[in-house]
Amino acid sequence: MQQNKSINKELFKFLANQKPYARVDINGGESFPDIKGMVDFYALQNGVIVVADIENLPHTATNIFAFHIHEGTTCDNNFEDTGSHYNPTNMPHPNHEGDMPPLFSNRGRAWLAFYDARFNLKDIIGKTVIIHDGPDDFTTQPAGNSGTKIACGEIKKV
Repeated sequence: MQQNKSINKELFKFLANQKPYARVDINGGESFPDIKGMVDFYALQNGVIVVADIENLPHTATNIFAFHIHEGTTCDNNFEDTGSHYNPTNMPHPNHEGDMPPLFSNRGRAWLAFYDARFNLKDIIGKTVIIHDGPDDFTTQPAGNSGTKIACGEIKKV
């Protein structure tokens, strides 16, 4: 347990002292306009730390929301312009670059931090981040049967 406290302490120290490479301002769509949040991408030598802080997620049967990078460059047209999951290497789901861990909501709030080495930050600038209304099943091709897109934001270099 002591080792976990040390890892957590180091992570928070890192995040407090680093400027993110990219940021996403998340906003809900027509069905859930109150969803708001931020996703930060921090560059590491051999990967990325992604930190998400989202609020006002709707109450659902599972309170689990799929969370992906999409290939589209705009959230226009109620997120229809976001296209499919970001998948430049044509990998099967859930192993492509756009797959991220799900958001677990607690009273409408979700906070998530994770490490990923599947994508380069320079390659995702201008892409979009999507929150879906359901959990990712991690099986269905090509995108996990995640449901409707309920929130979106564009990835911008800080």
